[in-house]
Amino acid sequence: MLEKKEANYERVVLVGLVTQKQSEEKLTEYMDELEFLTFTAGAEVAARFIQKVDKPDPKTFVGSGKLNEILDYVVEHNIDTLIFDDELTPSQLKNIEKVVERKVIDRTQLILDIFAQRAQTSYARTQVELAQYQYLLPRLTRMWTHLERQRGGIGMRGPGETEIETDRRIIRDRITLLKEKLKVVDKQMATQRKNRGQLVRVALVGYTNVGKSTLMNVLSKSEVFAENKLFATLDTTVRKVVVGNLPFLLTDTVGFIRKLPTQLVESFKSTLDEVREADLLVHVVDISHESFEGHVDSVNQILAEIQSNDKPTIMVFNKIDNFSYTPKEDDDLTEMKFENYSLEDWKRTWMAKTDYKTLFISATEKDNLEDLRKTIYDEVKDIHTKRFPYNNFLFQYYEEEDMTEEE
Repeated sequence: MLEKKEANYERVVLVGLVTQKQSEEKLTEYMDELEFLTFTAGAEVAARFIQKVDKPDPKTFVGSGKLNEILDYVVEHNIDTLIFDDELTPSQLKNIEKVVERKVIDRTQLILDIFAQRAQTSYARTQVELAQYQYLLPRLTRMWTHLERQRGGIGMRGPGETEIETDRRIIRDRITLLKEKLKVVDKQMATQRKNRGQLVRVALVGYTNVGKSTLMNVLSKSEVFAENKLFATLDTTVRKVVVGNLPFLLTDTVGFIRKLPTQLVESFKSTLDEVREADLLVHVVDISHESFEGHVDSVNQILAEIQSNDKPTIMVFNKIDNFSYTPKEDDDLTEMKFENYSLEDWKRTWMAKTDYKTLFISATEKDNLEDLRKTIYDEVKDIHTKRFPYNNFLFQYYEEEDMTEEE
């Protein structure tokens, strides 16, 4: 009999709650996203556990009966890790680990882990490290550790202070050091933005994995890394682009996500500053995703939090080549797919009736990109004209051929 080959990836179970504030339908969306996050991190989901309660249990998040059910499953199926959809308190983490004797992480820690994997530059790694330490600090009661160890014993004392107090002080000092390091880099990046001159700044914003980097590559004819995983791009990329006869700066920013950890919002200040200082936002939406409306709301909420929701905006519904609609049992509509939809059909949908100029494209198939370039051109020209009213003679009519080139 052949010996079964041991898997080289973690097997995990996902845990979520249906509460008064979170419906079952909404939880399903979050759990689907959590599974994609888990896949992105390199693990395999073996099962999902869902419980309906009024509010999370303050001690163990789920009730004791559900926790014992989870325990039986993880023991029987040799599960490595439990991942909870909401951020757990330090005491909840400690209590759950005590029962299941397995690694327990929450959505925040999972996202931080993915960011740590994806960080390529020194600046991105510093941002992620800061966010990780800010997350770790209040959880040291469960993760007693000198920073070079995974686990440690309790009872060893330093001169006048316990080991956990020593570690807490070390982490606070590290956080202070990282913040100072980021301040220096933030100042340098602010100077870089200032030195870019008076070119109009256009920022691509949107939920993670909606195709911003692919669109960046198409518009700027550059090679920004793009992959069908969450948070494929962490570092902000800026390219000078010329559409028609008009140059502007195009920025690709890190993707947003629902329940974005507050630690990341703080540590990725410079990335968000690119959005704050942009003159025009191109809000990219993956129309093929069944929860795209929720994605739009999440992005708008984050834009409001960073005081950037009142900027001129172009709504771009991407991935129309992947769009499909499967009707419910009581729905008389026939199945709708992209091949059944013309561009005029898209323009007649409710999605086209937003407060902004709205376009429907496929960045990978390069469908309707000419209209997008024309719309960006018009918006950038309008901003430039208002900024430099005496330079209007520089603008000529819009030329369709050779409209985009990278300088």
